[in-house]
Amino acid sequence: MSDVDTTDKTEAKFDAEAFAMNIARAMESSGQALAAYLKPRETGEVKDKPPSELTEVIKTFSSVAEYWMLDKDRASDLQHKMGKAYLDLWGSAMRRMAGEAEVKAAAAPSPRDKRFQDPEWKSNQFFDFVMQLYLLTTQWAHDLVRNAEGLDPHTRKKAEFYVQQITNALSPSNFVLTNPEVLRETLASKGDNLVRGMKMLAEDIESGRGTLRIRQSDPANLEVGVNIATTPGKVVYQNDLMQLIQYSPSTETVLRTPLLIVPPWINKFYILDLRPEKSYIKWCVDQGITVFVISWVNPDKELGRKTWADYMKEGPLAAMDVIEKVTGEMKVHTAGYCVGGTMLASTLAYLAANRRQRVASATFFAAQVDFTHAGDLLVFVDEDQISALERDMAESGVLEGSRMAMAFNMLRSNDLIWSYVVNNYLKGQPPSAFDLLHWNSDATRMPAANHSYYLRNCYLDNRLSTGSMVLENTLLDLSKVKVPVYNLATREDHIAPAESVLYGSQFFGGPVKFVLSGSGHIAGVVNPPSGGKYQYWTNDDIKAASVAEWMKGAVEHKGSWWPDWLQWLEAIDAERVPARDVGDVLPPLEDAPGSYVRVRA
Repeated sequence: MSDVDTTDKTEAKFDAEAFAMNIARAMESSGQALAAYLKPRETGEVKDKPPSELTEVIKTFSSVAEYWMLDKDRASDLQHKMGKAYLDLWGSAMRRMAGEAEVKAAAAPSPRDKRFQDPEWKSNQFFDFVMQLYLLTTQWAHDLVRNAEGLDPHTRKKAEFYVQQITNALSPSNFVLTNPEVLRETLASKGDNLVRGMKMLAEDIESGRGTLRIRQSDPANLEVGVNIATTPGKVVYQNDLMQLIQYSPSTETVLRTPLLIVPPWINKFYILDLRPEKSYIKWCVDQGITVFVISWVNPDKELGRKTWADYMKEGPLAAMDVIEKVTGEMKVHTAGYCVGGTMLASTLAYLAANRRQRVASATFFAAQVDFTHAGDLLVFVDEDQISALERDMAESGVLEGSRMAMAFNMLRSNDLIWSYVVNNYLKGQPPSAFDLLHWNSDATRMPAANHSYYLRNCYLDNRLSTGSMVLENTLLDLSKVKVPVYNLATREDHIAPAESVLYGSQFFGGPVKFVLSGSGHIAGVVNPPSGGKYQYWTNDDIKAASVAEWMKGAVEHKGSWWPDWLQWLEAIDAERVPARDVGDVLPPLEDAPGSYVRVRA
């Protein structure tokens, strides 16, 4: 019995030698990470230069600082308030150390803040003090921006965004010695977590060719065309910008009018064809719809001059011509997701202006046609920032997918950046296989000319809804678009806010059904009925001044909006015909999902 006790005690003792060895191994791996960072710079593959965003940060914070520093009394009052808050925190910490039971916290995290969920953030006096110090400082930094008078709305929004990024980065949860969970893991594993983490860090920098590409998902068992994007079909057409996929029928009869889906080119189309149980495309096929999907190219420098008009002509317009050849139908149902929806709307306006009747209906998934309420992405849009981006794109001809991916990740940096930094590189825990995050990290490049046109004509000048956008010498007017529209917004969307989508509904000239889905930009759209998740709301009043007002008269429905959309689609044209076999008219070029989607940035 005593021998067992002695063994247990021996095993429980801290092994300093093993810890030192692991720290040495972690330092070796961190050296490999540094080498992976430096190598492409030494060979000239990567040229370091100050990021253009740095100028914006300095300029924005200078505007905030100017307000506080121009008035001595104002600056003094600010320092006094900050000093008092820190002294109050210090006093409460001393009282707690003295054994006082009930000490009111100077600052407390939001119940939804996942960074401070570990019990030791509250039970341990040191970590509690560090957390409150951080929260007070964060609150003070935000108050600096919030209370600075005279800032124009755009500058204030940028300042709030930059403060959020800096404070998120400096959170004590992001460092080994100030994160109780990481510190426990480090001691318990004798530093082995840091060995694993630094090894992953080196691998991620190497895979990013000198730039950190944070892995958000384990790529094992997630291969396009093998485990995801597996709905049977064929590529029936391709040009420089896209492959057109026709999916094989799974029913004996299908709706007479086929469906053309226009996905965003900012990401790849298979967000709508993830695993079979989550695939919108497969679900549509199983409901008896002949589905065609555009798979956009991942462009290189040679395609850098392709414009918005080129994407329209070689994308949806070319697809409609092919679909007419394949099915004999002159009209198609259409659906556009995110920027693909913006492209679809401009295509509809172009067709209407030229009196060409090619479309039976239009469905928009989290897509904007008016950018007045465009949300967080407006932080990146002004003349100076667009001009700087255009100078960068002029060298390479494209916008690298990693830059756009980082911009989107920064909108939710705690969830999409720092949580992975902590789990991957500090805890040494590789992420699990998750199809959605695998897709999210599968970034694409964008042609310089097309991206510049999009930023200037949509985000900066808002030309589509105001009737001043010109494509192919044609002035676009959304009020001439008379086809029925199903306009889906998602309630927690930070990319295409529901407020923006609702307001955009008012610019179409035909009947519009506005539907609000639960969750966000992705989960609110990719929500199969079999999952039984979330809900959606309907209300015929698209003239409501706000989503809050619209919700007052809305009816809530449990589950997915997909069946509601199908019912709407069949009300337009319910006629069915024998299923169309793929390859009857045009010989297939290759199996779905095609080769364009496999090209990684």
